[in-house]
Amino acid sequence: MKMYVKFDFNALCKKVLDEKLKEHGLKYRLLNFGEVEFYEPLTQEQHNLFKKNLEEYGIEIIESQKSALVQKIKDAIVELVFSDEIIPVKASIYISEKLNHSYGYLSNLFSEVAYTSIENFIILQKIEHAKALIIRNKQSLTEIAHKLNYSSVAHLSTQFKNTTGITPSQFQKIIGRRRRAQSKVINPKMQYE
Repeated sequence: MKMYVKFDFNALCKKVLDEKLKEHGLKYRLLNFGEVEFYEPLTQEQHNLFKKNLEEYGIEIIESQKSALVQKIKDAIVELVFSDEIIPVKASIYISEKLNHSYGYLSNLFSEVAYTSIENFIILQKIEHAKALIIRNKQSLTEIAHKLNYSSVAHLSTQFKNTTGITPSQFQKIIGRRRRAQSKVINPKMQYE
């Protein structure tokens, strides 16, 4: 039996962060996603121990302001792309308004720190979301293209192929074959039907 699970990465990370902060007995408040304000300064030992604990969950403490802002840009993009509702503004406007900086500044900073453009990062996130939606098998490619704010299925297909090397239709067929193969392993009687 197979089960598909949808993750809210922001909620998951926030819960882990909250639990670890409490576990360490630190006095704090959570601000925006990924921001913690401590009411008392941390000792170097507390900082190192807390940092080590978070790394077990794949969460790292960002030391520089530039890296922190780039992480906020990434978080805003993930929030935009993986939102359950269609956000009717351009990504550049959404990111700029969310982070209260000009898009030009954010774009230059992102390229400098992440070695890729915001646009490329958005495409990668959209394709990851498209793959997840195809795997869930509940929406057509037209619905997926609309949900991810593509102008057409052809536009989605072009970016999908440029990123993965195959079209969304080919990806659907591969997933379908895997499901059929797994169902035959789980239920051998199906082989004879």
